[in-house]
Amino acid sequence: MKLDATLWDYDGTLVNSVPKNIDITKNILAEVAPHLTGDNLPRYLRSEADYHYANHAAKNWQALYVDYYGLSQAEMLQAGSLWAKHQEMNRTAVHFFDGLAQLIATFLTVPHGICSQNSQRNIRSVLAQHGVNEWFHSVVGYDDVPAQMQKPHPCGGLKCLESMFGQASEGSLIYIGDHEADVQFARNLQEVLGKDSRVISVAVAYSHSAPERWASSPDHIAHDIAELRAILGLYVTPAGEQ
Repeated sequence: MKLDATLWDYDGTLVNSVPKNIDITKNILAEVAPHLTGDNLPRYLRSEADYHYANHAAKNWQALYVDYYGLSQAEMLQAGSLWAKHQEMNRTAVHFFDGLAQLIATFLTVPHGICSQNSQRNIRSVLAQHGVNEWFHSVVGYDDVPAQMQKPHPCGGLKCLESMFGQASEGSLIYIGDHEADVQFARNLQEVLGKDSRVISVAVAYSHSAPERWASSPDHIAHDIAELRAILGLYVTPAGEQ
C-alpha cells in the first residue's frame, strides 16, 4: 500500500510537554479561577502521574478542565481562549521523546504533518528549536480550528491535508496519537475522506496512556519508539531502502 502522508498529534506523541502544560494550566487558573489555586489546586495538577491519569481519562480538553480540574463551563471557555497566549509566554523547556527525531528522519520518504490542540505558533517554535521545522509540511493547531470543531472532529485533519496537498482528497495516511480522541479523530477523518481512502490509527503508549482499555481501538499500538518504528515500516519505505 502506498502511503500518502504521516500525520502526528503533538503533546504526548511527539514531545513530552507535561511539565510545561502543568505550569501553563496553573497560570491560567490563577487568571480565570483563582479559587482553584494554592491549597485548592486540583489534585491532577499536583504531579505528573496524576496529570497523565486525568489527561488520558478525559475525552477532550474541555472535559479535562471541567470534570478533573473543577472549572465551570464559563471558566473552561475562558481558559481555552487564553491557552495560546500562555503557551507562547511560558518558557518551560519541551523535548522530543528520546529517539523519536531519529525515527522521523528515517521516514521522511513521505510528507509529515501535525494536527494538534496546541498552538501552531508554539509548535513551530519548538520544532525550530530542535532543527526539524522543515520536516513538517503542515501544522494545524488549536487556533486554526473553530472551538466547536476541535479533535475528534475531522476539520483539523482536512485543513492539514489541504495545506500539504492543495486539497483533502482520497488517499492513504497514518495518524499517530496518544489519546482515545486521536483514534476517534482518525475514524472521523476516514469517514469524510470516503471509502476509497484509508486512515490508519496508531496509538502510542510511551506517554503513559493505556490504549488497550479504550472503547475506540486503534489499528496499532506502539509501547515504545522501537515498536513505532516497526509499525511505520509496515507502510513506509525507510530512507536509503527505496
